[in-house]
Amino acid sequence: MRRLDPEKLYVEFRPGVTTTEPILGRKYTLTHSDITVELFLTIGLQFAYNKITSMRDEVLAEWRNSNCGLFLYVYVYVGDYGPAMNAIRNTIFRRELPLALEAIVYGDKKFTTSNPLLINAPIWIQFDSTDPTYNQFEYWGTAKDYRL
Repeated sequence: MRRLDPEKLYVEFRPGVTTTEPILGRKYTLTHSDITVELFLTIGLQFAYNKITSMRDEVLAEWRNSNCGLFLYVYVYVGDYGPAMNAIRNTIFRRELPLALEAIVYGDKKFTTSNPLLINAPIWIQFDSTDPTYNQFEYWGTAKDYRL
C-alpha cells in the first residue's frame, strides 16, 4: 500500500555522494515534521546528526556488506524510556517504517536504478532498546517491496 506523498519529501545530497555512488558508506538520515507531515531525507557519507532531535524518532540507514552480499541496515531507537513509553515508541516505529522505507527508496531512486542489484537486497532493521522485548533485529523485505 502506497503511503508516501512525493511532494512532501525533501532530499538533500551531502558532499561525497552523488545520485549514483558510492554504495558502501552511503548513509541515510530520515527525519520528519509532525506539524507539516513533511519528510526530510539526507544522504551522505555520515549520518546527519545535526538533524536528530531529542525525540530520537529519526530513521537511520546504510548499505552494508556481509558474507551473503549487500543489504540495507536500518536503525531505530526505541530506547529505554520505561515499559509504557517503549511500547508506544515501538508501535509507532512499526506503523511508520513502511512509509520511511518508501521515502528512502523513492528519494534515492536514481541510485537503485543505476545499481539494479540493490533493489533485491534485503532490508534488516535494528530496533534498539534496553528492554529485550523491543530490542530486535528483523528482516523487512527488499527495496523492491517499498518502490512506488
